[in-house]
This record gives sequence, C-alpha cells and structure tokens, in this order.
Amino acid sequence: MRSPTGIEFAFTFNDVILLPGKAEIEPSDVDLTTRIGNIVLSVPILSSPMDTVTEEEMAIAMARMGGLGVLHRNCSIEEQVKMAKTVKRAESFIIRDVITVSPDDGVEEARRLMREYGISGLPVIVDGKLVGIVTRRDVHFAEGGGLRVRDIMTKDPITVGPDITPQEARKIMARYKVEKLPVVNDSGELIGLVTAKDVFYRESHPFAARDDEGRLRVGAAISPFDIDRAKTLAPYVDVLVTDVAHFHNENVLSATKRLISELDVPVIAGNIGTYEAAEEVISRLDVIGLRVGIGSGSICTTGEVTGVAAPTLYAVAKAYEAVRKHSADVAVIADGGIRGPAEAAKAFSMGADAVMLGYVLAGTKESPGSTMMVGGKMYKIYRGMGSPSARSRRFALDRYSKPSKDIAEGIEGLVPYRGDVTTVVDRFLAGLKASFGYVGASNIAEMKLKARIALISHAGMSEIAPHDVKPLERIFE
Repeated sequence: MRSPTGIEFAFTFNDVILLPGKAEIEPSDVDLTTRIGNIVLSVPILSSPMDTVTEEEMAIAMARMGGLGVLHRNCSIEEQVKMAKTVKRAESFIIRDVITVSPDDGVEEARRLMREYGISGLPVIVDGKLVGIVTRRDVHFAEGGGLRVRDIMTKDPITVGPDITPQEARKIMARYKVEKLPVVNDSGELIGLVTAKDVFYRESHPFAARDDEGRLRVGAAISPFDIDRAKTLAPYVDVLVTDVAHFHNENVLSATKRLISELDVPVIAGNIGTYEAAEEVISRLDVIGLRVGIGSGSICTTGEVTGVAAPTLYAVAKAYEAVRKHSADVAVIADGGIRGPAEAAKAFSMGADAVMLGYVLAGTKESPGSTMMVGGKMYKIYRGMGSPSARSRRFALDRYSKPSKDIAEGIEGLVPYRGDVTTVVDRFLAGLKASFGYVGASNIAEMKLKARIALISHAGMSEIAPHDVKPLERIFE
C-alpha cells in the first residue's frame, strides 16, 4: 500500500483483521492440504531451521503430523547429514539403507551398532546375500567371551520380496511372530528391511508427509555458498532451504543458481521481503518456494539494529503478487512473527501456501535442549540464529552479510515449556480451521479468494482482545 507521498505502508499482522463471511462448511471440514513443488503436506506448517527448534526429533514429529521439518545448519556437515539420515530411517515401510553385520563379526560389534543407530535387529550377510538375522534379544542373552554373530544369529529367517505390501507384511509378522522381515531379491541378496515399528507408524499416521519410498520427508537448511554441504545432504533430504537473512543479493542469487544447476533436489529460496525480490528470484531461479519476511521474528533484531525490515504479512502480499503476475508454480512460505493461528490465517489470506514456525514450536518437548525450572515454572531456551550464542558456533555466520558479522541481529531468551509438539500443533490447527470457517473458506485456495481484509486501529486491536477483567490464572499465580 502506497500513500500519496509515495511512501509505502508496510503493514504487519496487528494492522489488519479478517472480516467474517458466509460459511457453508464447518471448521472441522476445512482442508488445509498444501503443496510445495511435488511435496504434498496435509499440515501447511514448516518448522524453522533454528538450532533451538529443529533437529531430528522435531523433524520426525512434524513429518508424522503431515508437516515438514527443516534441519538447522548451525553444526558440521556430518552432524546435519546424520540428522537427515535419522529422519529417513525413523519410519519407512522398506528400509533401504540397512545396517548389517557379517557372521564373523563379534557380538560386541553387533551390540555397538544397535546402540549407535538405535535399532534392535541386524541382518547378517555374506557377499551381499542374507544368511541370518541377529536381534537385541540374541545379543542380550549372549554369554561368554569371544562369541561371534554366527553363534547367536537366527539362520534362514522369514523373508519377503520387494513387492510386499504393508497389509501382507502385517499378516506375515503376526503368523510367524516376528518383528523384522528382510527383503531379498530372486538371487537372495538383501535389498531392504521391513520392521513392525514402521508398519505400525504407517497405519497410525495415515496423513504423514512421506516420499515415494514411504520414508518421512525432511528438509535441510544450507548456505548458497556451501556447495559441499548441499551435495552431501542432497541424497538424504527432500528439499534444501537457503538460509540467508537477505536473499535479494547478487552474490547470493548467482551462487544459488550455480548450486541448483549441480543438484538434483528442489530448493526453497529466502528470505525475501519485496515484490522486486520475488520477481527476480522467480525469473532467474528454478525454485519451488519462497521464504518471505525479514525482521519479524520474536527473537530477531534486524529491524531494530539496521532500521531495515519487511514485515511478514507485507512480504507475503508482495511475493504472492509477483507469483500471480508470472503464473509461477512457486509456493509462498510466511516466515516470522507468527505467534498463533490468527497470524497464520492472515498470512494465508494474503497469499501464503504454508507458514514457518519458530517461537510456537520452540518450547515443545521435541525442540533441542533440556528444560529448566525458573520461579517454579518450566522453560526452554530459544535463540535467534543471529544471537551471540548461536553465532559462537560459527557454522551459520554467513546467514548474515559479511559487513554485519560483528553485529548481533538476534537475541536469546526463555519460552514456556509447552509439552509435546503434537498437542501444540493440534491446537494451532484447530484455531486455524476456526478462522477459515469464519471467513467461509474450505481450503487454502478459497482463503486467498474469499478473505476480506480491513485495517484496524490500535484501539480496535485492544478491544478485540480480552479486556476490563483480571484473568483468573493471574489471580492465583
């Protein structure tokens, strides 16, 4: 929005309100399914690639709910790859990257592998062919020094072929009372493994975000200038997300173009904040999504330190305008300042296809870090990637431009412990669906078309919030 003086109005979430519309469906019937490239999400939420938000535990939980976790990059390449592998191994109908042992390996080696990878069984192979299987139970009851895997393994285990279905696998496991089914080809070579845990999770999470092989989807943050990290991650992730505070930079754009040309994995670019930035990215780069919003995060101080920002809601509107003008198949991802479903609903109404959450997820059980007790209440640490403590690890310093490396653009603090992420996200989705219901939109596409936006004054925002009463929880604190 531009004033008569030519100065734009960069509106934020609290500057506008959604107006109610005629509803023809109930909130429970709202479909929040979205698509980012070829990635279909039943929950339009991505977890932010921050080191106090998304590691493997959060990414697994997000994918099981139908969203997408984006692993932070404030770690070594090896650590980030290990996290990605853990997500892919957490749940897969047929595990392809199988950890195995040979008959001549010692029992202690089998025990070490089970402990290191968090698994309970190892196929035993010789020259690629299956000869047995050893389980945690076998290892646990093994007595006597010098024992080899051949001494405790089960020979001639029950096997299945590569065309096995989840339903057939369940029946075979029940019939033979086994928890693992090695998958072999016609030559007896091991090509995969089916576990009871994976069959169970597949049935209990029918709307999970999965790849073509049934594995949980996961994204990973990268720097456009770190081609080694991107290439190493590429085989283990579904999407790479550029993690740059100001993506509309010629060096960044050129580096990302080179990176995309050398990779066979889709890329989400960001962060951007203007129409011009979105238009240039769309016209120059083959990306599937745009992270939009600069300076709106609860622990981001970029706007305060530099005087430069692009509030997320404004950035979403501008990016969506560019996407529509160019008829681009590029998703708009609102990133920053989303404290709850109200902000998310406004973002969708302005053109977002998904939202990226940091603050909302930071205090959950699945976020990295341990809880601490302060004043009788439980908290977890939440910090911006531009905060001094995050920058001290140095792996993500280039998220911010070189001139500002000596300037912190984020803070760290405590957020209340919120319990498991599933409960938090379920509540978030319930509020989001209620908002769609008030507008009269049955899905995200309709939200973009039907939503009517109105400016609201500061007094108006105060009026629609609880007021003139003292909340009971404060009385009894």
